[in-house]
Amino acid sequence: MCRQHQCSECFNRRECLKMVSLTTMGAGFLTSFSQEAPAGEGPALTDPIDVGTLRPRPEVRVAACFLELPRPYWLGWPGTTYDLDGHQKEYRALLAGSAGRLGISVETEPQPLNSDGGVDGWIQKLKEQRPHGVLIMLQHLNSWNWANRIADETKLPTIIFAPVGTAFTGHLAGPSRKTGVFVISSLDWSAVEAGLRMIRAKRLFEETRVLWIRGDQRNETVVERLGTKVRAIPRDTFNQEFDKQPVTDEVRDLAAQLRKQAKKIVEPNEQDTINSMRAFATAKRLLASENAHALSMDCLGMVAARLVPTPPCGAWTLLQDAGITAGCEADLFGAMSLMMTSYLLDRPGYMNDPVPETVHNTLIAAHCTCGTRIAGFDQAPAEYILRNHSESALGVAMQVLWPEGRPVTLVRFTGPNEMIIDTGKVVGNVQTPPAGGCRTSVEIELDDVEDSRDTLGFHQVVTLGNHRRVLEGFCRLYGIKVTHSPKASTFQYGGQT
Repeated sequence: MCRQHQCSECFNRRECLKMVSLTTMGAGFLTSFSQEAPAGEGPALTDPIDVGTLRPRPEVRVAACFLELPRPYWLGWPGTTYDLDGHQKEYRALLAGSAGRLGISVETEPQPLNSDGGVDGWIQKLKEQRPHGVLIMLQHLNSWNWANRIADETKLPTIIFAPVGTAFTGHLAGPSRKTGVFVISSLDWSAVEAGLRMIRAKRLFEETRVLWIRGDQRNETVVERLGTKVRAIPRDTFNQEFDKQPVTDEVRDLAAQLRKQAKKIVEPNEQDTINSMRAFATAKRLLASENAHALSMDCLGMVAARLVPTPPCGAWTLLQDAGITAGCEADLFGAMSLMMTSYLLDRPGYMNDPVPETVHNTLIAAHCTCGTRIAGFDQAPAEYILRNHSESALGVAMQVLWPEGRPVTLVRFTGPNEMIIDTGKVVGNVQTPPAGGCRTSVEIELDDVEDSRDTLGFHQVVTLGNHRRVLEGFCRLYGIKVTHSPKASTFQYGGQT
């Protein structure tokens, strides 16, 4: 969480105005849901809340089928030696395993479809039942016309799995670039599971309510395309609830764990960590009382007005590690970008301020809030140093140490209809001091970007691993435009761009 920037400090006036419209107003991308959405009865101040219960658990229904030609096969791919029954048994088992891991429901047709009549009947069934997604598993090169018909006529998000031997370049060229379709030509089942994750992620977006804690108004809107509900509540709600929050056993225990698990403690004292965990307990209670699953707060404004004794950085880290998006600076689409990595990739993202390092031509991603389970919610946390918030010298912020040499992905919703996606690798962790700025500062060497000054976006979300193809697949499946930072700079010295 870093200071707000003036236009001259971060980007040109046009970009700054765009940033203000996205992070402060947001109205152009939201549709009215209700004028008043009062909070319900919240949990008692001393009741501990299981943070896992705050993550949405939507119903996700997927319909699946195999497409084959009438048997016996003779000539043509995948060939007469291809074990149809064996492969269908194998893929049914893999599909059941993926469904169990992802917590989704899959209904697979009991028999393969191998005629126009069978395909017609299934299309009608899909139109009536309207599952959240469709999975088609091909078993012959000449079944593509049926696969294309299913996708075109149902208008449902469709995954087409073409195991090697069931597609040529000509079969893939059209469907693989079509909105609403995700095509996999491979023997790698993990790509199919990634497609199922896309369908689950969209349902998670649709079933999420974000608390937008800013200003003094209360209303509720819905984000276009993604379907996420956004409940605006007055900023003072948080600090007023924080003032009520007692130091419970849970608060003391979490504060002790925070200190014990740190690689090193620099500035924060015991009271700082207790206040940080009071903020964590307050956030959980507020989310529960508002029936919400994520939040984005004007934290800097609250700190600047000295309304709380601690910025929420440490508390936000714990929420992010539990899969609950907690965004900084009331940047709504920054929070949506954090939700993208959480819901699709099952790991917290790291929203940051981008700093070009011009000597080594790298990008330094800097902020005071970062999850520690950057390798995945079910993986061991990264090491962290317990620091204070660098700009106010208050409270607790974790300096999370990112593993050098590992690939990363940068993702940013510029609105509900466009996403910036870039990749790179970690080359270091910048220390403060001697540097100024935010506590977690990750130095990244970008892929396919000649000059780090040309990196697009602000408050991009960095996540561990190269996930470009999966993110692009999600965007194609749901009609979101993908943009990348330019490979070659368009800047001309002494002239116009």
